[in-house]
Amino acid sequence: MADTSKPPRILVLGAHPDDAEIFGGGLICRQAKLNANIKIISVTDGRSGHHRIVPNELVSIRRKEAAASGAVIGVEYVTWDFPDGYLQATLAVRDAIIAEMRRFRPDLVLTHRPCDYHPDHRAVGQSVQDASYLVTVPHIVAEVPRLEHDPVVAYMPDLFTRPAPLSPDVVLEITEEFPTAVKMLACHRSQVFEWLPYHDHCEADLPNDEAGKVAWLDGWLRQFISGREVLWRERLNQLGFPVSSPEKQYCFEAFEVSQYAGKLTAATQQWLFPGSRA
Repeated sequence: MADTSKPPRILVLGAHPDDAEIFGGGLICRQAKLNANIKIISVTDGRSGHHRIVPNELVSIRRKEAAASGAVIGVEYVTWDFPDGYLQATLAVRDAIIAEMRRFRPDLVLTHRPCDYHPDHRAVGQSVQDASYLVTVPHIVAEVPRLEHDPVVAYMPDLFTRPAPLSPDVVLEITEEFPTAVKMLACHRSQVFEWLPYHDHCEADLPNDEAGKVAWLDGWLRQFISGREVLWRERLNQLGFPVSSPEKQYCFEAFEVSQYAGKLTAATQQWLFPGSRA
């Protein structure tokens, strides 16, 4: 039984350095303010996300960027060695996730859905799903003591509708946390100020000064997540969340709880997702 009198332990398993900030930054920042014990992991090494920097050099850069992002809110942020762009839901990936979950002993795991646009995202989501239940089986990854109970596993938000859209179990309005999430994301400089503008054919739009770059990134992320309000408008209305207007732009995150892991209860919802509505 979870001890909700203590801050929760939260493990974020993203596919790449920067996924945590883009897809779950609001909740992560809110929980950090509430002194939750948070660890962010990029399952891949990020070696493929650039157009000029060679992979081995990029791995080192992205590790430093991830650590700097974690330092913004005082949490550990590490990258593993599985190669970016080549991740599959192998036994090696599954066993690494089982071992990490057992060592960290999270109350909540945040990850990608097994259905997502990026094969690395899908591989991480599938591996976490496959690790669920097995974390309680002693003879699997026997060198690390088993967990007594599965943690709650929640899928971070995405906008994909096929084969099935994300079905929000909890929704948070994260407008207050949004600037901190942008500050974290800005630490991934090789991505957001180099690779992203190149990939999205908007290098000419990127300002030269630092403040201008951060403002540009703020706008990019705000636009990126604004689709959530459109996709979940009916759900947001049902839950009584405010609607964005020209004067005030609200930001939202929603999470779907995995059926394969621990159950979210009325007693644990606000502990794991403070300020959420369901």
